[in-house]
Parts: sequence; structure tokens; C-alpha cells
Amino acid sequence: MHHWPLHITVLAPFLTDAPPERIAAAIEQATASQKAFTAVAGHDELFGRRHNVPVTVIEDNDDITALHETLSEVVQPFAAVPEEAAFTGKGFRAHVTVKRHDRVHAGDVMMLRQIALVDMSPRTDPGGRSVLATRILPAD
Repeated sequence: MHHWPLHITVLAPFLTDAPPERIAAAIEQATASQKAFTAVAGHDELFGRRHNVPVTVIEDNDDITALHETLSEVVQPFAAVPEEAAFTGKGFRAHVTVKRHDRVHAGDVMMLRQIALVDMSPRTDPGGRSVLATRILPAD
């Protein structure tokens, strides 16, 4: 994951026993009319349980808020624990994690052109973290 390209996290991780194909199909159907859109990088913060993960928060944006709400709604039925913070926490903010090799800066404009479903299993899992499905968003 340290070598992945920069990306905007739009939904917090959640636990599930559902097959990835079912989740990907639900995301595809729910975002069928979603068009690519721009987002602007805001200020830096520290995220994570220990507040030691540097991120750049995305400025408030109706498109990203709507996408977050759509994804939350569509994947919640697949969650092993539907009341977990990914769905009940009102404090989620889209963000870009600062990488060793790259980062975004306040004011940078990014085009969100793709949605990815990522398995965020623990690093100790032999399968590691991996992209399970992607959906390209058409230009407006």
C-alpha cells in the first residue's frame, strides 16, 4: 500500500463476510450515473487511532459528500457490524494520505475518475491489502 498512487479515501474501512463480487456489483449499480468530478485539497491533519497518520483533508464538496453517502448506504447491508463507525460516525472526512514518495498540498485540484473497492485486511494477512474491483467514472 505504501507504493500505491495517491488516492482519495471516500469511505472508512468496514468489516464484512460478503463476497467482493456482490459488494462491487452493488457499488456499480449505485454509482451508475456518477460522473467524474473535481475535488480540492484542504489542510493537513493526523488521522488514525494514534493520530499518527498524516493526511490532507478534502475541502467540503457536494459531489464527494453525495458519493460518500451513496457508498455508505450501498455497502452498509454487507457490513458484519452495521453499527460500526464507518456508517454511524458523522465525523468522516474524505482525505488523501501523505505518502513517502508523494502528497497533495492545500489548493491542489484533483479529478476523481475512478472508484476502487479495496480489501483492507491486516498487513499480517498473507493476502495483504489489494484492489478487488474498480469502476471508471465517465467525464461530465
